[in-house]
Amino acid sequence: MFEWITVAYWRDVSRQKREYKAMQARVKALPADYAFVYEKIKHYMWKYAAGSGLDILAILNDLTDLFESGAAEGKTVLEVTGDDVAAFADELLRHATTYTGKWHETLNRDIHHKLDGGQR
Repeated sequence: MFEWITVAYWRDVSRQKREYKAMQARVKALPADYAFVYEKIKHYMWKYAAGSGLDILAILNDLTDLFESGAAEGKTVLEVTGDDVAAFADELLRHATTYTGKWHETLNRDIHHKLDGGQR
């Protein structure tokens, strides 16, 4: 059984790697300003990724779709993201599992566990 799990795991990792490389190829095909902003947002988001980071990859895939659509419509990248690109990226991260989210949960859990016996 252990061998099967290991093989299945590495197949999944290999699939994810192929999907990521395909997504990166799509990003390289974007106009230069879109590719630049994408890379900056990606770098920003990875700082917050928790766990396997798979939810971040899904967000980056959606971002690639959004940027492809914006470029095809002739919009500038800032017309897509708005002027506050950091706020745009934070909104993308809102539903992702992040380290800051985990720290937030841990702080509240520990305090409530001590003060009210975990009743919240």
